[in-house]
Amino acid sequence: MSETACALCRRPLGVRRERHHLVPRSLGGREVVTVHPIRHRTIHATLDEKALRDAYPTMAALRDHPEIRRFLKWIAGKPPDFHKSTRRTARRR
Repeated sequence: MSETACALCRRPLGVRRERHHLVPRSLGGREVVTVHPIRHRTIHATLDEKALRDAYPTMAALRDHPEIRRFLKWIAGKPPDFHKSTRRTARRR
């Protein structure tokens, strides 16, 4: 993983990094991007695999999701390796 910026928030990556399949592997996805772990967990806590495949298969689409957008605004000032437990949203689609 040679990327230096998170594919979702575009901020510098810290030591901890995770790979996110834009379309889940279980649904045929192959393209992978590198993201902060907390961003990755937020994506999967907010959206199910079919929603990721059908409505949010790009980083731009994910950034436009209202809950993801709100999360990105909240986390913008945190350090790259910031960690907090992620809860699944009640409105997960």
